[in-house]
Amino acid sequence: MGGVPRGTLRIYLGASPGVGKTYAALDEGRRRLDRGTDVVVALVETHGRQHTAAMLDGLEVIPRRFAEHRGATFTEMDLDAVLARRPAVAVVDELAHTNVAGGRNTKRWQDVQELLAAGIDVISTVNVQHLASLNDVVETITGVAQRETVPDAVVREADQVELVDMAPEALRRRMAHGNIYAPDRVDAALANYFRPGNLTALRELALLWLAGKVDDQLDRYRAEHHIGGTWETRERVVVALTGGPEGETLIRRAARIASRTKGAELLAVHVARSDGLTGADPAALTGQRSLVDSLGGSFHQVIGDDVPTALLDFARAENATQLVLGASRRGRLARILSPGIGVTTTNLSGPIDVHMVTHAEAGTGWRLPRVRSGLTPRRRLIATVLTLALVPALTAGLIQARGTFNLATEMLGYLIIVVTVALIGGFWPALLCSLASSLLLNYYFTPPLHHWSVAEGNNALALAGFVLVATMVSRVVALSTRRYGQAVRASAEAATLSVLAGSVLRGEDALPALLERVRETFAMTSATLLERDGDGWRTVLSVGPEPCTRPEDGAVDVPVSDTLALALTGRPLPAADRRILAAFAAQAAVALEQRRLAEAAAQAVPIAQADRVRAALLAAVSHDLRTPLAAAKAAVTGLCSAEAVLSRDERDELLATADESLDRLTRLVENLLDMSRLQAGALSVFPR
Repeated sequence: MGGVPRGTLRIYLGASPGVGKTYAALDEGRRRLDRGTDVVVALVETHGRQHTAAMLDGLEVIPRRFAEHRGATFTEMDLDAVLARRPAVAVVDELAHTNVAGGRNTKRWQDVQELLAAGIDVISTVNVQHLASLNDVVETITGVAQRETVPDAVVREADQVELVDMAPEALRRRMAHGNIYAPDRVDAALANYFRPGNLTALRELALLWLAGKVDDQLDRYRAEHHIGGTWETRERVVVALTGGPEGETLIRRAARIASRTKGAELLAVHVARSDGLTGADPAALTGQRSLVDSLGGSFHQVIGDDVPTALLDFARAENATQLVLGASRRGRLARILSPGIGVTTTNLSGPIDVHMVTHAEAGTGWRLPRVRSGLTPRRRLIATVLTLALVPALTAGLIQARGTFNLATEMLGYLIIVVTVALIGGFWPALLCSLASSLLLNYYFTPPLHHWSVAEGNNALALAGFVLVATMVSRVVALSTRRYGQAVRASAEAATLSVLAGSVLRGEDALPALLERVRETFAMTSATLLERDGDGWRTVLSVGPEPCTRPEDGAVDVPVSDTLALALTGRPLPAADRRILAAFAAQAAVALEQRRLAEAAAQAVPIAQADRVRAALLAAVSHDLRTPLAAAKAAVTGLCSAEAVLSRDERDELLATADESLDRLTRLVENLLDMSRLQAGALSVFPR
């Protein structure tokens, strides 16, 4: 059958039993039948539901095969009969079902794979609790172990997966009306598996799993069509604030951009310089933060001397899709000398859209562009002091030795000083040193002496080259220093991530240790993991003094999910540090989930032990229960028999046997009830 095209698989995924996935599958089969497609029902379990059984009318049903197992007879899908019938479409219910031993395949999904390989389209169903990756999570939520599972890959490879969903309240009403289970099972089901919390959790699991399936389909489509660009499926709008008067205009514009897409997030960020010279009005920033909060956004502050890099680091760490900047307040001359933050950010933004918003303050400034350096102020100060000390000293020494050296040697001496200053202090000290050196060379050593002029063109060219060499060397020094700092930072980040990965692999009690490591790594006062509780927040765990009770109270807050946030107190962090902090936050969420699963498992241990004791007890007393019950039954049957002619002694003997047997049965039942009370803690024990 190598030349037969493979059939397509359509799966109806149910959030929980009773939502109507089998009904939906049969409805799809009837719809295709009405269009003239050859459709058969290979196997459907109606579970006694009248509405589901009614959907079988008019559909061809393949008879089931009978299978013997341990003295009992079961019915299974007749795979060979379906393959021999070769319909265009086959409806196969309960994909995760385990076949009776002795068949060709162990699982029903393997039967479905054979049908697909034969070119038959299949419509099937599965509940979210039967997905292998979610099986243990569902057991933790509901307390019910699901032994029949289907690999996630089988469902993910389906051509179509459709979620059959229903609100928990509606599903409970359907249950109460007797549309799912028999009336004698309704109360127990509503009180246990079908509790509103269980149904809500299962519904969320189904939605999240299906969202992952949709992402896989989108990635596959883009790969097949060679689409390499970014597709923003959720908008996150970041607005950059300087603390200037244009901030409110930018915030409102960014909020309007975010409001155009449902579910979009608004984030405001202010980049402060690491030396504390922010140039921002604190009162203005406070007002702008309040405005962001009132519009449903979040305010963040990061540290970075290179504003475009810091902005883009923050935007990428938050997976932002759009960045809103204000038009530059610098004047025309400054824009000619340097492209500015907006243009630089746009050039480096990659797939992030950058909006340049004009405002009343645009173009009104006069400041010249600031030359950035990777050197510390201390090194620049040392270089300036060396300039003020060495240049005059060299000049005085050369004046005393006039006639001993020619002009080239004198220029070489000054050049050595300039290069030394450039290596220590970078551009500005080197520029000062080169200008002072060229002026002194011109005045004291270049003919005509003691005049600010140059008699020969070669000497003028030499002085210009002198200044150019000093400038180029200082630039190279500044660049290499900056690259060295970046390399050191990258090494530190790699080491931090390595320690984090090691703690995960070693299986440490991650949450307290993780928060402590966050606090130590970033030199913060405290670290707090917060969880949303209604309209407020509650503290899950905190380390360090003075923990915050809300994310906005911290110096740094990192949203982990819709309900979790990591808040740090102490100092604002640079934008580049947020990438590492986001990794810590994600691991904190995993550690919290592991802790809760461990607690749930610990709570389930006594229940499992009680179940085992109960099962062992019932197995042990089953014979003792059966013997008096059989004797009492036989005695009563003999007494009630119309055909038996009994003497008075025989009748008395049968009555005595029944009475004795029922007494024994009563004592056994009372002992079992006492055991149950002991297990439940309702009966106190006083050993003597």
